[in-house]
Amino acid sequence: MAEPFSVWAPQRSRVRLDVGGAWHEMARDDRGWWHAEVPGAGPGTDYAFLVDDDDTPLPDPRSLWQPNGVHGPSRRYEHRAYEWTDSAWTGRPVAGRVIYELHIGTFTTAGTFDGAVEKLDHLVSLGVDFVEVLPVNAFDGVAGWGYDGVLWGAAHEPYGGPDGFKRFVDACHTRGLGVVLDVVYNHLGPSGAYLDRFGPYFAGKNIWGPTINLDGPDSDEVRRYVIDNALGWLRDFHVDGLRLDAVHALVDTRATHLLEELAVEVEALATGLGRPLSLIAESDLNDPRLVTPRAAGGLGLDAQWCDDIHHALHVALTGDTSGYYKDFDRQLPTTLRSAFFHAGTWSSFRRRTHGRPVDVRTTPGHRFLAYLQNHDQIGNRATGDRLTATVSPARVLCGAALVFCSPYTPMLFMGEEWAAGTPWQFFASFPDPDLAEAVRTGRRREFADHGWGESEVPDPMSPSTVTASTLDWSELASADHRAVLETYRALISLRRKHPELADPRLDRFTVEDRDGFLLLHRGPLRVAVNLSTSPVTVALRVTSVLLAAEGVSSSPESLTLPPDTFAVVGI
Repeated sequence: MAEPFSVWAPQRSRVRLDVGGAWHEMARDDRGWWHAEVPGAGPGTDYAFLVDDDDTPLPDPRSLWQPNGVHGPSRRYEHRAYEWTDSAWTGRPVAGRVIYELHIGTFTTAGTFDGAVEKLDHLVSLGVDFVEVLPVNAFDGVAGWGYDGVLWGAAHEPYGGPDGFKRFVDACHTRGLGVVLDVVYNHLGPSGAYLDRFGPYFAGKNIWGPTINLDGPDSDEVRRYVIDNALGWLRDFHVDGLRLDAVHALVDTRATHLLEELAVEVEALATGLGRPLSLIAESDLNDPRLVTPRAAGGLGLDAQWCDDIHHALHVALTGDTSGYYKDFDRQLPTTLRSAFFHAGTWSSFRRRTHGRPVDVRTTPGHRFLAYLQNHDQIGNRATGDRLTATVSPARVLCGAALVFCSPYTPMLFMGEEWAAGTPWQFFASFPDPDLAEAVRTGRRREFADHGWGESEVPDPMSPSTVTASTLDWSELASADHRAVLETYRALISLRRKHPELADPRLDRFTVEDRDGFLLLHRGPLRVAVNLSTSPVTVALRVTSVLLAAEGVSSSPESLTLPPDTFAVVGI
């Protein structure tokens, strides 16, 4: 039986198909798509394209399988061949659920999808609802964060390829865990980005690499390329949601923004599949219109990361007011109440006003993800040091109490739940020596401007940096680490047992601030956190103590907290 092949190359005069060393001329249709049929070229067949008079075979821009890396031929993949076991999974929305961010390559020493499956029971016992996986699309090299992907539909082969990712998703669903996948549509990586050889996919550059043509000539098919990729992960890999990287870098001047178009398509797919599908944006815009329903004039995404909450927590816990943290000094109560601190206010880092207010009457807090740490906020520090490298675990637990007892959707980064001692550093593994040296030099120069010496900045191209960033699961044998883990479990369990702690209504959320002592009003519950340097006693009619750090004491009329402690009580 003849198998069909197609590729979009509207500006090319000739396209040939290489299947097993045999060349086949392709025919062009009136939309710029080239087609050919080859007998016997079924699943498992390797193929590539030659455009015009070029003599370098190129992988398929829509490749689903790259077993020999991003420069090699693509391989035919049949989705229907995989036998799923998650038929009982009906999905769940992300609103207010607990999300656990992880990187496949450093979550375990195996650095594979199958290796990650072996640790999923830990996540179940922790009580999380979703696993958010850093990008798994194909990038050049073996190790990397995943944000330099160039073939968006092909699961990274060193992780286990497309079948490996399906096994991972399948195993998550079997255990009752949803899966959110991080996808990157704002740029392509510096090695293996061949899209522009086929057609007008690119529209310039940003600080990370070439950007996508979303609104220029011939951009309809480019937009379709992005949307089809997103739908493919959700439909064919059974993923429950997508985290959209740095959407502020998506340049789109059309009347209907790509994000709105994507939200419409995902909603339609969710209806057809009969399970919830979610879109979570990472955005630097502080614009609530991203998560405002389309009927109310917004773009209709389900949630967005909220760095303002992170920054305010970071400053309150560490005292660090360098760089963009400067504006967040003593602003934790304000930020907790409103999600955005920069809401049409002056940003000293940007040297301009920034952001737009959240309407707390109509916008639920669950549309914003709150977190103490994430891959960016750790990995983009010079040495990739975690929060517990700066402050005590007890103080970090105070921050965790604020996150898990807030109106927002909580997220934690892998290892945070036991105060992991391993850093999470920036790393890559580009085979091209010139590119590798450019990355190495650029990283050192970036931090030299902030006073770091070259020897202090880990070599991003060294395998030892990957090893150092890999979780050390043996730490769980330590009583100190297990004590932190048990508190995280207790906080997550408490959030589930008491709906008041997850109540997303920001207009009913009160935060009292007494110079470092915070009191969160959560219906009939109070969350008290003492970040000051002195013990604090507050007059409070305590009827029950749901969870308290060591040293906290209470009477029917008051609650006393030493520094760096918290308590959740009924009144």
